[in-house]
Amino acid sequence: MIDGLELPTELAAASGTLTLRRATDDDLDELMRLLSDDPISAGRGDRARPEDREAYANGLRDVTTTPGNDLFVAVDDSGVIGTFQLTVLPGMARRGARRMQVEAVRVASARRSSGAGTAMMRWVSDVAAPASGCALIQLTSDSAREDAHRFYDRLGYVASHVGFKLSLPRAR
Repeated sequence: MIDGLELPTELAAASGTLTLRRATDDDLDELMRLLSDDPISAGRGDRARPEDREAYANGLRDVTTTPGNDLFVAVDDSGVIGTFQLTVLPGMARRGARRMQVEAVRVASARRSSGAGTAMMRWVSDVAAPASGCALIQLTSDSAREDAHRFYDRLGYVASHVGFKLSLPRAR
C-alpha cells in the first residue's frame, strides 16, 4: 500500500464522474476482464480463463500487500471501467529521488476516449506522485501500442528511454 493517499476519491472525466479506489479481492474478475480486453495482453496470456483465477488472485495479493505498491480501480455506474498499478521506487540517481512506476493502465475498450484514462493519469501526477514524495513518474508501453503512445504524449510524458525485457519461466 502507498501511504498518504486519501481514497476513495472522485475523478472528473469528460464522460462523467468516476470513483477511484484501491482494488480489493472483490474486483478480481473485473481486473481479469480488463486485462483480457486488450489484444496485446491477451496475446501474452491474459485471457481471463477460470483456470487462471488463482494466479491472478496471487498477483493481486502480492501487489496489495507489498509496501510501496498499490492497485487502483476506476468505477462508474456500470462498474469497474479502468485500473492501474503504482509502485514507489527509491533510488540513488537524481540525487536519491523517488520514482513512481505506473503499470498495467487499462480502460475498458467500450470506454476508451471517454476521458477516464486522462482522469486516472492526472490523479497520478497531481496527487499520488507528490503525496509519495516522487520526483519522477515513469512507465513503459509496448512498442506496438501506438494509440497509447499518443495518449501519453498528450499528457506530457516524454519517450526518453529504450526499454528491455527478459521473459523467464514462471516461478509459481
